[in-house]
Amino acid sequence: MKIQESAENYLETILVLKQRNGYVRSIDIATELDFSKPSVSVAMKNLVENGYIERDENGYISLLPKGREIAEKIYERHTSITDYLVKLGVDPKIAAEVACRIEHVISNESFVAIKKQIEKLG
Repeated sequence: MKIQESAENYLETILVLKQRNGYVRSIDIATELDFSKPSVSVAMKNLVENGYIERDENGYISLLPKGREIAEKIYERHTSITDYLVKLGVDPKIAAEVACRIEHVISNESFVAIKKQIEKLG
């Protein structure tokens, strides 16, 4: 099943917030992404229903294995592409914005090639 780009962004955001804060709630996601609380609530409901995340009785959100796998893949792509562009001389802010778009559409073969180039650059 192909997951939508918006769902990938939510999963990546959950991963980043968990690493940063040690916990994740819907309000944290809304704040991080500058989305409305109702929009985030609908998205979280869909992610729960599709087995990507779970919410406990206090509203804390955790990635389930298939959600974590997607989040880690997208996050790796994001950070690697950002780093690569910065090493090529792109402004870090622009590099991060571009990487956010590329991370969802790049093929595995292309990403592996970029990772090899990053390793060569050191």
